[in-house]
Amino acid sequence: MRDNGVVNVGPEPLTFDDVIKVARHGAPVRLTDDAMAAVAAARQRVDELAESPVPVYGISTGFGALATRHIDPELRAQLQRSLVRSHAAGNGPEVETEVVRALMLLRLHTLATGHTGIRPTTAKTLAALVSAGITPVVHEYGSLGCSGDLAPLAHVALTLMGEGVVRDKSGNITEAAEALKQAGIDPVELAAKEGLALINGTDGMLGMLILAIHDLTRLARTADVSAAMSVEALLGTDRVFAPELQALRPHPGQAAAAANMTAVLAGSGIMASHRDPDSCTRVQDAYSLRCAPQVAGAARDTIAHAATVATWELASAVDNPAVLADGRVESNGNFHGAPVAYVLDFLAIVAADLASMSERRTDRFLDVARNHGLPAFLADDPGVDSGHMIAQYTQAAIVSELKRLAVPASVDSIPSSAMQEDHVSMGWSAARKLRRSIDGLTRVLAIEVLTAARALDLRRPLTPAPATAAVVRALRETVPGPGPDRFLAPEIESAVRFVADGTVLDAVESVTGPLA
Repeated sequence: MRDNGVVNVGPEPLTFDDVIKVARHGAPVRLTDDAMAAVAAARQRVDELAESPVPVYGISTGFGALATRHIDPELRAQLQRSLVRSHAAGNGPEVETEVVRALMLLRLHTLATGHTGIRPTTAKTLAALVSAGITPVVHEYGSLGCSGDLAPLAHVALTLMGEGVVRDKSGNITEAAEALKQAGIDPVELAAKEGLALINGTDGMLGMLILAIHDLTRLARTADVSAAMSVEALLGTDRVFAPELQALRPHPGQAAAAANMTAVLAGSGIMASHRDPDSCTRVQDAYSLRCAPQVAGAARDTIAHAATVATWELASAVDNPAVLADGRVESNGNFHGAPVAYVLDFLAIVAADLASMSERRTDRFLDVARNHGLPAFLADDPGVDSGHMIAQYTQAAIVSELKRLAVPASVDSIPSSAMQEDHVSMGWSAARKLRRSIDGLTRVLAIEVLTAARALDLRRPLTPAPATAAVVRALRETVPGPGPDRFLAPEIESAVRFVADGTVLDAVESVTGPLA
């Protein structure tokens, strides 16, 4: 799908990497010859139906509850403009550029399948917008996830018409007409069916799902690392992660998480110091240590399920009505976002639970009754210093928020369009809250890494595993080791960047090789 950095868009499904490349790294796109042929063939059929006296939804009728009105040919261009202008009704904070670029790419792919009836020139104009780095301003509120992400996509369609507000390639806010002029792109005057074809899809929620899967896959491995650091620094055992024990419950994610933790802990002097029964009288570790692979493994398997759903959706052509291979144009319900909404909600549960377990491990470090010989709150001079006491408060506040965000959006439905659209998915809302959940999980894991690293330093002269030592060394480039209380917020934020940009995984994998 790639050629010199360009993502080719044709009738065949895009890959996750294609979406990440365009959304996050600004890659340009190119419509393939196969795409242009499919688009042209479907458009010919739409033009034929537009000339027919028989009403066809979306071509010669109104929309939604207004579908009973037959629109005269001389009013159909106005119909398309009116559709886009009225549906570009988003409100609230601006949505992130990466999300808008993802939904633009995914809408372009649906157009490229030849099932929407868009004109070739209109598809080319959308591709040109993506390649020029022009990003329509899309807002937080406006989509019910059925008929797809109408309002967000309508803001994109408005830009194609040379109207509305955009961010240019440099990120500056400007009028769409001016941005198109500067990029040498002519605005489009929409023809029959085109307005509907541009706005009737699940592209926003799918784009956010793919971005979330990418982030959560990295964070699941990071959770294995932070858990291993905590097990080590809290004088836990790695025997419970043995493959023969994991095989008794053959969930693939669990086996992968346990294998990661075993690899991270290999060669630990701290672990070796209490392997002798005479030096350790504990029979079992707490659940937050012992059951880490079971929880992180379930998270992995859930992410894998979400990836399967996203793959199916990437292979879809979501529009209504759809142009079929035999030339028929048929109404359908493929725009309903339920399949995507469900897994978006499921992943919010994953984020909340991974964070909840991480916070519990951090809390154990701070309590002298449970931290096995470490100072209270890991403070330099407990009583004078508070150490990481309030870092755990910050974690707890985030975890509490993540639990609220784990309440599913997809079980809610508010009827719209005069009860024509009487059941909606709320998939866009599920995706928006999942993005906040992923940010919160990143911050919680960062605080655990920061706390565990401090505890490992306090275990000296015992030596940590080479992999966990590599994490501590990398962290110490920006965050000093144990000592009297310092301004803690910048250190936490440094650890957040350390987790978010993958530095923690790079440090570990420089020793262990790639984690599962």
